[in-house]
Amino acid sequence: MTQADVSDRVVVGAVCDPVEERARAVAERFGVPKVFASIDELVGSGQVDAVTVASPIGLHFEHCRLALEAGLHVHVNKTLSTTVAEANTLIALASDCDLRLVASPGEILRPQIGRARELVASGAIGDVSWAICGGAFEAYHESEEPERVQSSGPPINPAWYFRKPGGGPMYDITVYALHQLTSIIGPALRVTALSGIRVPFREFQGERIATEADDNTILLIDFGEGKFAVAFGTASGAVSDQFGACVFHGSQGTIDGVLLNGEPFDFAGREKTLHAPVTDWGAQMCVLEHVVGAHRHIPEAHVFEDIMQLVRWVLDGEASKVTAEHARHVVDIIESGYRSAASSSTESLTTTFEPADVTLPVVTT
Repeated sequence: MTQADVSDRVVVGAVCDPVEERARAVAERFGVPKVFASIDELVGSGQVDAVTVASPIGLHFEHCRLALEAGLHVHVNKTLSTTVAEANTLIALASDCDLRLVASPGEILRPQIGRARELVASGAIGDVSWAICGGAFEAYHESEEPERVQSSGPPINPAWYFRKPGGGPMYDITVYALHQLTSIIGPALRVTALSGIRVPFREFQGERIATEADDNTILLIDFGEGKFAVAFGTASGAVSDQFGACVFHGSQGTIDGVLLNGEPFDFAGREKTLHAPVTDWGAQMCVLEHVVGAHRHIPEAHVFEDIMQLVRWVLDGEASKVTAEHARHVVDIIESGYRSAASSSTESLTTTFEPADVTLPVVTT
């Protein structure tokens, strides 16, 4: 049920999916003993100590709330919630019940991000004046395989990615870039935005899906002292070949993802990534602590790392550097951006977070 290197710490006790035949197929494939068709059944079963929530983003708050109220520790895949109010409730619930809450994406764990933060802080590119980052939908969710079309059971319809609440590229894709951005230069202060719908309809297996959630959003983020960033969640386009990468422009140079003035910079574990170009997202995850052996070959290996952060926190008491407070701040940036676009005003953020203190080996560029 789990790989040998983690089987002494974690066992997959159940799988939950509203399409029960899909849940049963997964359970049979991986030897999971229990199947549930609703989260209410799962959290009330007494079969598990913790859950990982990978439902549509608009359902994250309710699913996390049910799990925490049932006394379960929670890992939630990006994004934590769609509003700051929801995030506040979950953080308070976890604290009041002495439960652990880890919210992906744990970008701060990647040595690439920690090293970029060191380079910026040390003045390697002079005084940072602005940065740009983000992500685009393109046609990814209509065409991704094999996740969408299963060998058994109905295909997984991607319609929720284009609907409210929780749809749109900001919550789904730009969240990675915003975690990188704020991990490197800290919390933001204010947001001004433009937002709208650029592609009014999508199609999946002959079904026409109306776009309800904005798919074309540009944020101007104020970090104070004249330092700004542009973050985009758009229907198309990119500014870096590296997924989610932030491009920082300083008075003496530029950092683009893992490139310093166009050349790769060193970071702890970089030798594990040299078999692939810097644009290979999966290869860049090989530096994560728990992404070893067979785990290097699984899709979304960074999510596995975040789950193991929860496992270690629960079993060993070592608090994860992937904090819900950081995730809440990113939610604040996105939510405030939408509010700014609707009101044609600049919105002040109501949250902050303490950037994780990640100790890195000394390396040279």
